[in-house]
Amino acid sequence: MSGNDPVRGLADGQRIPLLGLGVWQVPSGSECEQAVRWALELGYRHIDTAQAYGNEESVGRALRDSGVPREDVFLTTKFYPGNRDPAAEAQRSLERLGVDQLDLYIVHWPQGGPTWAWPGMEASCEDGYARSIGVSNFSANELGQVLAIAGRPPVVNQVQFSPFEYRRGLLEACEKLGVALEAYSPLGTGRHLSHPSVAAIAKRLDRTPAQVLLRWCVQRNVVVIPKSTHRERIEENAQIFDFELSAEDIAELDTLDRTDGTDRAREQKWW
Repeated sequence: MSGNDPVRGLADGQRIPLLGLGVWQVPSGSECEQAVRWALELGYRHIDTAQAYGNEESVGRALRDSGVPREDVFLTTKFYPGNRDPAAEAQRSLERLGVDQLDLYIVHWPQGGPTWAWPGMEASCEDGYARSIGVSNFSANELGQVLAIAGRPPVVNQVQFSPFEYRRGLLEACEKLGVALEAYSPLGTGRHLSHPSVAAIAKRLDRTPAQVLLRWCVQRNVVVIPKSTHRERIEENAQIFDFELSAEDIAELDTLDRTDGTDRAREQKWW
């Protein structure tokens, strides 16, 4: 990746761009391909997909068509824990994506318990399918259980995170354990953009509400992967590294939390 990209170091020595494009709920096909191509054209160097999304082939096609060298793009996919062999599924993801190696491979959620898939995740690294491995939707307790049995520890925990889901306890636990927290749904799938506090800060700074919410994350050194299929919004979402929120702005946004500073990753399970 370009040395000019804002990045965060991971515990295993890799560097992950602080901003990425997520493609959750983007159908496979032209819409997904176009969004990924636009993001890469606009300077994004981090793309996040998953086996459960059903759009890995579209992501891979867009990456190839973009002309951006593979080594310049940080590519993440996630193991669907309804299957049983993470390493075998990683190999299938590589085939669908049309790449030789993943930059990050994540257990999508702790279905069946937090530890059973971890040996297979480690095998994915040993077999050369992934450079780094991590988890998603794991609470502090579940993360601790993985670390207790891991030969190669997870370097990322990807969770729902924003001022409205300010999981302070989970963020603090991740930082203490050397695990980077990564925020999905930082805009609340759009529902957070109209909140009066967010809108007022955005107006004062001459920024969009989305830029304010994303900046709140990156000022905590949290990796953030907003999803959009609109070129102008993809472009706007990238413009978060040339301004800062004040301490007062941060404090005001912090008060929007609805999780009571939890160390859990989800208020309720969907699996």
